[in-house]
Amino acid sequence: MGRDRFEILEKEQYAPDVFSIKVHAPRVPPGAHAGQFVIVRTDEKGERVPLTLMDFSREEGTVEIVFQVVGTTTDKLSLLEPGECLQDVVGPLGQPTEVEKVGRVACVGGGVGIAALYPIARAFVEAGNEVKILLGSRDREHLILVDRMEALAAQLEIATDDGSVGERGFVTALLLRAIKEWEPEKVVAVGPVPMMRAVSMLTKEYGVPTVVSLNAIMLDGTGMCGTCRCEVGGETRFSCVDGPEFDGHQVDFDLLTMRLNAYRDEEEISRERFAEAADSYHHPCGEER
Repeated sequence: MGRDRFEILEKEQYAPDVFSIKVHAPRVPPGAHAGQFVIVRTDEKGERVPLTLMDFSREEGTVEIVFQVVGTTTDKLSLLEPGECLQDVVGPLGQPTEVEKVGRVACVGGGVGIAALYPIARAFVEAGNEVKILLGSRDREHLILVDRMEALAAQLEIATDDGSVGERGFVTALLLRAIKEWEPEKVVAVGPVPMMRAVSMLTKEYGVPTVVSLNAIMLDGTGMCGTCRCEVGGETRFSCVDGPEFDGHQVDFDLLTMRLNAYRDEEEISRERFAEAADSYHHPCGEER
């Protein structure tokens, strides 16, 4: 009996280490919503990695995924081309973003977290909110999806570390100004842990409800293994089934950071081993793989 062919239909490179792919995965879009993710494997012996849904089409049966090359699996993903296939695409997983009409919503994104923020910002716009999108990046090269954000009926402000686009500095400076002058009723932040921590500290000071999306290490994605556990409000939660979004004022960011760094040495060893065979890495589509 055959199985789904998770064929890569399109591929785009945003920066030297940032890519997007559109994949045929018809079982995912019918139940997909903003804030959810999929778990993918590149090949039969590959690891399972969670990647946020940047976009999806129920009509085409496709999902769009953005990733940054940081380890062996994302190395492999970056080498695959249209016409080749992923081994697995499982989802949608996790809890959808709680979207409702609350008034003014500030959507804050940093790095590749901008890709996860896009469907969330779009959903809040479609729900009738006044949305301000605040994007942060280290430079022009790593600032992604600006064209998609500009197409939304929302205000857009940008900050880059080197000042190459928008204002020079961190995205938290844009948020502070928005809090003082625009007074959002809610903040949603997606990006590197230090950025989400800084956003949460700032909004807590001003009493603005804040949601963050946690990028915890994950294995099965169903809550069985406990690998993605985090601490929220003094209680253990699983980001794969309880999240990935949580109250940013309740997240233990120190514990999250420690767990994210737990396997750095092993990840580096794996990447070094793969580098020896990277030039010949391909995963062609087949009815059975």
